[in-house]
Amino acid sequence: QVQPVESGGGLVQPGGSLRLSCAGSDFIVSEDIMTWHRQGAGKAREWIATLWPGGATIYTNSVQGRFTVSRDDDKNTLYLQMNNLKPEDTARYYCLKAGSTTWGQGTQVTVSS
Repeated sequence: QVQPVESGGGLVQPGGSLRLSCAGSDFIVSEDIMTWHRQGAGKAREWIATLWPGGATIYTNSVQGRFTVSRDDDKNTLYLQMNNLKPEDTARYYCLKAGSTTWGQGTQVTVSS
């Protein structure tokens, strides 16, 4: 099993935006169901979004309307566009192919003024 590789995290102010990327060789974004998860310090990991091969998406209530999942098939890369970030979005973010238990290292997002 090869871990996915998340990138794009960083420190942003409330209301700011960030785009996370997820690359890997153990999934095909155009064929697999892909998911995003996050885990804040001292908190349980939570699912936040899913993208199906046909393009359908679903989001947890706390990010709906602010976050958007997309993909680039040629680059085999999954994205998470994060807008209007809030302090409560501070967490480590992970991508994962549905059905997989092989987590990557994630990428840290910190929202603070």
